[in-house]
Parts: sequence; C-alpha cells; structure tokens
Amino acid sequence: MSRILRLSTPALVLAVACGALIAALFSGGGAAPLSIGDPGATVRFGLPMVTVVVYLSAATTIGAVMLALWAFTATEVAYFKAIDVAAASAMVLTVASAVTGIFTFLNVSQTPFSTDQSFGKALGFFFTEISLGQAWLITTFTAALVAVLCFAVTNQTALFFVGLAAVGTLVPMALQGHSAGISGHAMAITSLGLHIVFVSVWLGGLLVLVLLKRTIEPGRLATVVARYSTIALVSFIVVVVSGVANAVVRLGTWEALYTTPYGLLVLVKVALFVLLGVFGLWQRGFLIGRLVATSKARYFWIFATLELTVMGAASGVAAGLSRTATPVVQSLNQSPTPAEILTGDVLPSELTLEKYFTAWNFDLIWMLITAFAIFFYIFGVYRLNRRGDKWPIMRTVSWIGGMLLLFYVTNGGINSYEAYLFSAHMAAHMTIGMMIPILLVPGAPVTLAMRAVLKRTDGSRGGREWILKAVHSKYAGFISHPAFATINFVGSLWLFYYSPLFRWSAIDHIGHEWMIVHFLITGYLFVQSLIGIDPVPVRLSYPFRLLQLLIAMTMHAFFGLAIMSGNALLLADWYGAMGRTWGVSPLQDQQNGGGIAWSVGEIPNAIMAIFIAIQWNRNDVKLAKRVDRNADRTGDAELKAYNEMLALTAKRDDR
Repeated sequence: MSRILRLSTPALVLAVACGALIAALFSGGGAAPLSIGDPGATVRFGLPMVTVVVYLSAATTIGAVMLALWAFTATEVAYFKAIDVAAASAMVLTVASAVTGIFTFLNVSQTPFSTDQSFGKALGFFFTEISLGQAWLITTFTAALVAVLCFAVTNQTALFFVGLAAVGTLVPMALQGHSAGISGHAMAITSLGLHIVFVSVWLGGLLVLVLLKRTIEPGRLATVVARYSTIALVSFIVVVVSGVANAVVRLGTWEALYTTPYGLLVLVKVALFVLLGVFGLWQRGFLIGRLVATSKARYFWIFATLELTVMGAASGVAAGLSRTATPVVQSLNQSPTPAEILTGDVLPSELTLEKYFTAWNFDLIWMLITAFAIFFYIFGVYRLNRRGDKWPIMRTVSWIGGMLLLFYVTNGGINSYEAYLFSAHMAAHMTIGMMIPILLVPGAPVTLAMRAVLKRTDGSRGGREWILKAVHSKYAGFISHPAFATINFVGSLWLFYYSPLFRWSAIDHIGHEWMIVHFLITGYLFVQSLIGIDPVPVRLSYPFRLLQLLIAMTMHAFFGLAIMSGNALLLADWYGAMGRTWGVSPLQDQQNGGGIAWSVGEIPNAIMAIFIAIQWNRNDVKLAKRVDRNADRTGDAELKAYNEMLALTAKRDDR
C-alpha cells in the first residue's frame, strides 16, 4: 500500500460515509425542510455530517487505544504510534463535538447563528442547563481530557483507564437521539450504546491498522491482525445483536421494515453488515493464514481498504437513520399514566406467581455478558480436556447455573416489576448480591483462565496477562481482603438505600446498571473470602471465617428489620407515585421487601456456613492424611522425638 493511499484512507472513509449519509437523508426524508421550525439547509445537512466526524474520530481514538492495549508490546514503535493516533483523533473529536453541540442548538432553537451577546447567552444556557446541550459539553470535555492524557501517558495500565475515558465519550451520544422518548427506552439506550461502542472498536481498530502499516514489522503483522480479528469477531456479534434489538424497538412491526423509509434504510444497513460478515469470514479463514504462510500483505491491505469503505457506508446510513422518523411514535400518550411519566413504560398487570416465569423485560447488556461468560467458560474447559487436563464437572455446572440465574434476574419477571415494586427490587438485589455469587465463586473462573488461556511470549498483554495484572494489583488485594470485603458487603446495603444512590438507580438506566455491577462484585468478593477456590492474598482460618460470616449475618439481619419496621417510604415520589391499583400499599410492599432482605437473605448465609464447615472438615482430613503419610515415610520420627523429649523432661524433674 502506497503512503498516499494509506494516509488518505481516513479521508476515503469519511467521503464514503458522507455520501451514504446524503443518500440516506434524501431517501429517508431527513433532507426535507420541516413545515414548522425548519433550521435551514445548513443545519439539516451540517448536523448529521459533523456527527459522522464525531463517530469516526471517536472510533479511531478507541481503536488506537484498543490495539495498543491488546495487540502491541509496550516497547515497539507501533505502540507509541498508536497512542499518537489516539491523541490526534481525540483532538479532532473535541472540535467536532463542540461544533456538533452548536449545530444541535441551532437545530432545536431555530436560532440563526450570530456573534451578538444574546446568542452567546442562549448558547451558554443550552450547554449548562439543557440536558441535550450538557451531553455534548460532557463529550467535548471528555474528548479533550483523552487527548491530553494520550500525550502524557505511555504506561499500559494507565492507558487502560484512558481507554475507558475514550469509551465514555460515547455514553452521552447513546442517551440522545431516538432513545429518549420511545417506549422501551431502556432497551433503546442499551442497544444503541452497545452498538456505537463496538462499532467503534471494530471500525477504529481496522482503520488504525491501516494507518500504522509502515510501523508494524512484517514478521509481526499476522500476529497483530489475528489479535485484532478476535476482537473484531466479538464486536461483530455484539453489533449484530444490538442492531437487531435497536431496530425492533423502533420499527414496532414487520410491515414497517419494508413499508417505511426508516425500515428500508435498516434493510440497507443490514445488507452492508452481511457483506462485512462475509469479509470477516474471508479474513479469518484465508487472509490470516496467507499472512502466516507467506508474510505477503498486499492483498490484506487492499481487502482492509475495501472493508473500511463498506464500514464508512454503513456509518453514513446509520447517521441518516438518526435523522429519519421512526415508525414507532416517539412520545408518550396524550394523557400519560403516572407510571409512564416516571418510567416511560405502561404499568404492567398485577404481579402473580405465574408472572415471575412468563414476564420478560430484556436487558441486552446482561444477555450478552451471561452468554459470553458461559461460552468462554465452556471453551476453556474444552481446551483443557483437549490437552488431557481435567476440570471438575461441578465447577462447570455451578458457573453455568450462576450465569443462568443472573440472566433470569436481569431479564425475567423480577426485572419486569423491579421499577414498580420495592419488594421485587429487593428480591433482585438479594439474588444478585448473595445467591448468584454462591454459584459463581465455586466455578473458580480465574483458575480456569490461568490454565486455559494461552500465555503470550512477546511481552504484550492478552487475556491471561490482563487478568493476572488485575488480580495481583494492590487495589485487588485491598478490596478482596476479608475485612474490607465484609465491611463493603454490609456497609453497601445501608449506604445505598439511605443515600441518593438509591434514587439514582431507580430513575437513571445507567444508575440501575451500576447497581447490578456493584452488588454483584461486592457479593462475589465477600463469598470469595469465605469459600473461594481461586487464590487470594489473604484468607482467614476457618474459625475466623465463621466469625466473619456471623458478623455479616447479624448486620444484614438488622438491615432487613430496619426496612420491615420503617414507617416512611424510602422513595415516596417513585414507588408511592406509580398509580398502582393492584397489590398492597407502597409502604406494605416496602416492608415486605424488608422481610425478603431479612428472611430470604439469610438462606445464602446458612448455605455458606455449611460450605465452610464442609471445607473445614475436608481440610482436617487432608491434614491428618498428610501427617500419616509423613509418619509412614519417617517411621514416626516426630512421635519418637516427642516421646524422647518427654522422657528427658521427666528425668530432669526427678533430679
């Protein structure tokens, strides 16, 4: 690939994306002037075009950091060049986000651009007081922070957190657009967020590979491409699943897929992704093998440029979709119910025992997490068995059972009523924080990963190396210490429910996801400190483990009793304002939730006490066998020495 073609690849991708965007705007109706409050042609075309620049620059930033963390060693030239690319693209993202924010203001206010003081005040009010403006302001400042950090950071561990900040620039974008006012907006936000993040990893990684072509040693190209291909495969799966979910939420019916402009654009996007899937199969099935066998990369670079062109077209169509009216009406009813005002969804029918098993409210994030966790665990066991190693079947059963229970709690009947009933919320909390960890911890995922994931020998960090880096860090040693794990496990209950965190988890989808992650990790660390198989820096003796569990059980019981005996609603303007005409009163429901925390929550503690007792007994049996083997091997040397010592002591006493 010539230098001119390589450096012009980003411009080619942008040009194709803009061309596809214009075509999508005209075919979908986004280019047509609005009958009321039209912002003008400059804004109608300028806003989606600069948004494309935002997405492409964000993708390049994320892709560059991803390759630096996953594919390169921290000493090779390509690693530092990737960081430079990330810094440059983050600077472009900063400027593009600011411009997009201004265009967004012009679009929603129908105010012509001006340099006078009144325009500046209105623009400042938009960025500081209006949620849409705040989102673009946050994106701009986050992108600027990423650009500065990329200039200052070269350490791989620190660069990981820079990558998290780069992904964070996409979060405000996921909260905008068609997601905000649509029924089922939680699924819309989740699917859109997953879609743009993993498209960025996929598209940005390939684009950066092309840009760094001259700095990657020919002998390492096949290795780097294979590592990128693994990430690209995972990204493709997530993009397809999230794209389908996103389309289902917005289309509403199958007929809308081929009878509306939005549906036709979705079909075009689907066709482009099918083509990209074929490209991926060709890359993994042929091109990587050719690179390994011959080290000739000409066909790969041509193929990569063609794939980037198709990706650019898909990005343009996606931007056009964001400016096209969806078949599903994006507003609440003219006379919304209290539940619709609070949650965005219609109040479900009365909760019955049957509904726990038949009602579903899917959370795409946890669907994918549980599916990938089960797949990679089974694949790791398969890899061990293939090389002749054994892995206990009950560990596999325990891990799969825990993940299936996690899937049910985050997607099934409990999740369907969690926003409307405090008792359902508490049932989910107790299951996530206590029952699920009891199943996951015996699965020993870290031990399996250490045995099954291949070790890298070139100094780069793969899955095994990043896991080892995480579990051996000082931070991991601190939070996994039995004392902190117990305080965190018990203290999080009180802090969460008697602080603004509870409100945040109820009214904000991101807060809800944070709640699941926090209590899952908190419960896992606590259970790991008691009955874990994976190695930890500090593990108490069995008597102290029982004492640790007793302290946690006591504080947990006090928490449940406090909720049961409370006479004031914790979130009166949420659970007390749903307008339910069925079931018990909100206060009684809250007290029932306290009963769940007190009674049902103690069941896992009893199970752990039994586990500790069994492990203690097995440890004593092992110790006794070890002592017996040592006695047989040494002829009871220790016992004879002890008896001789007693005899000498007796003689000395006699004298």
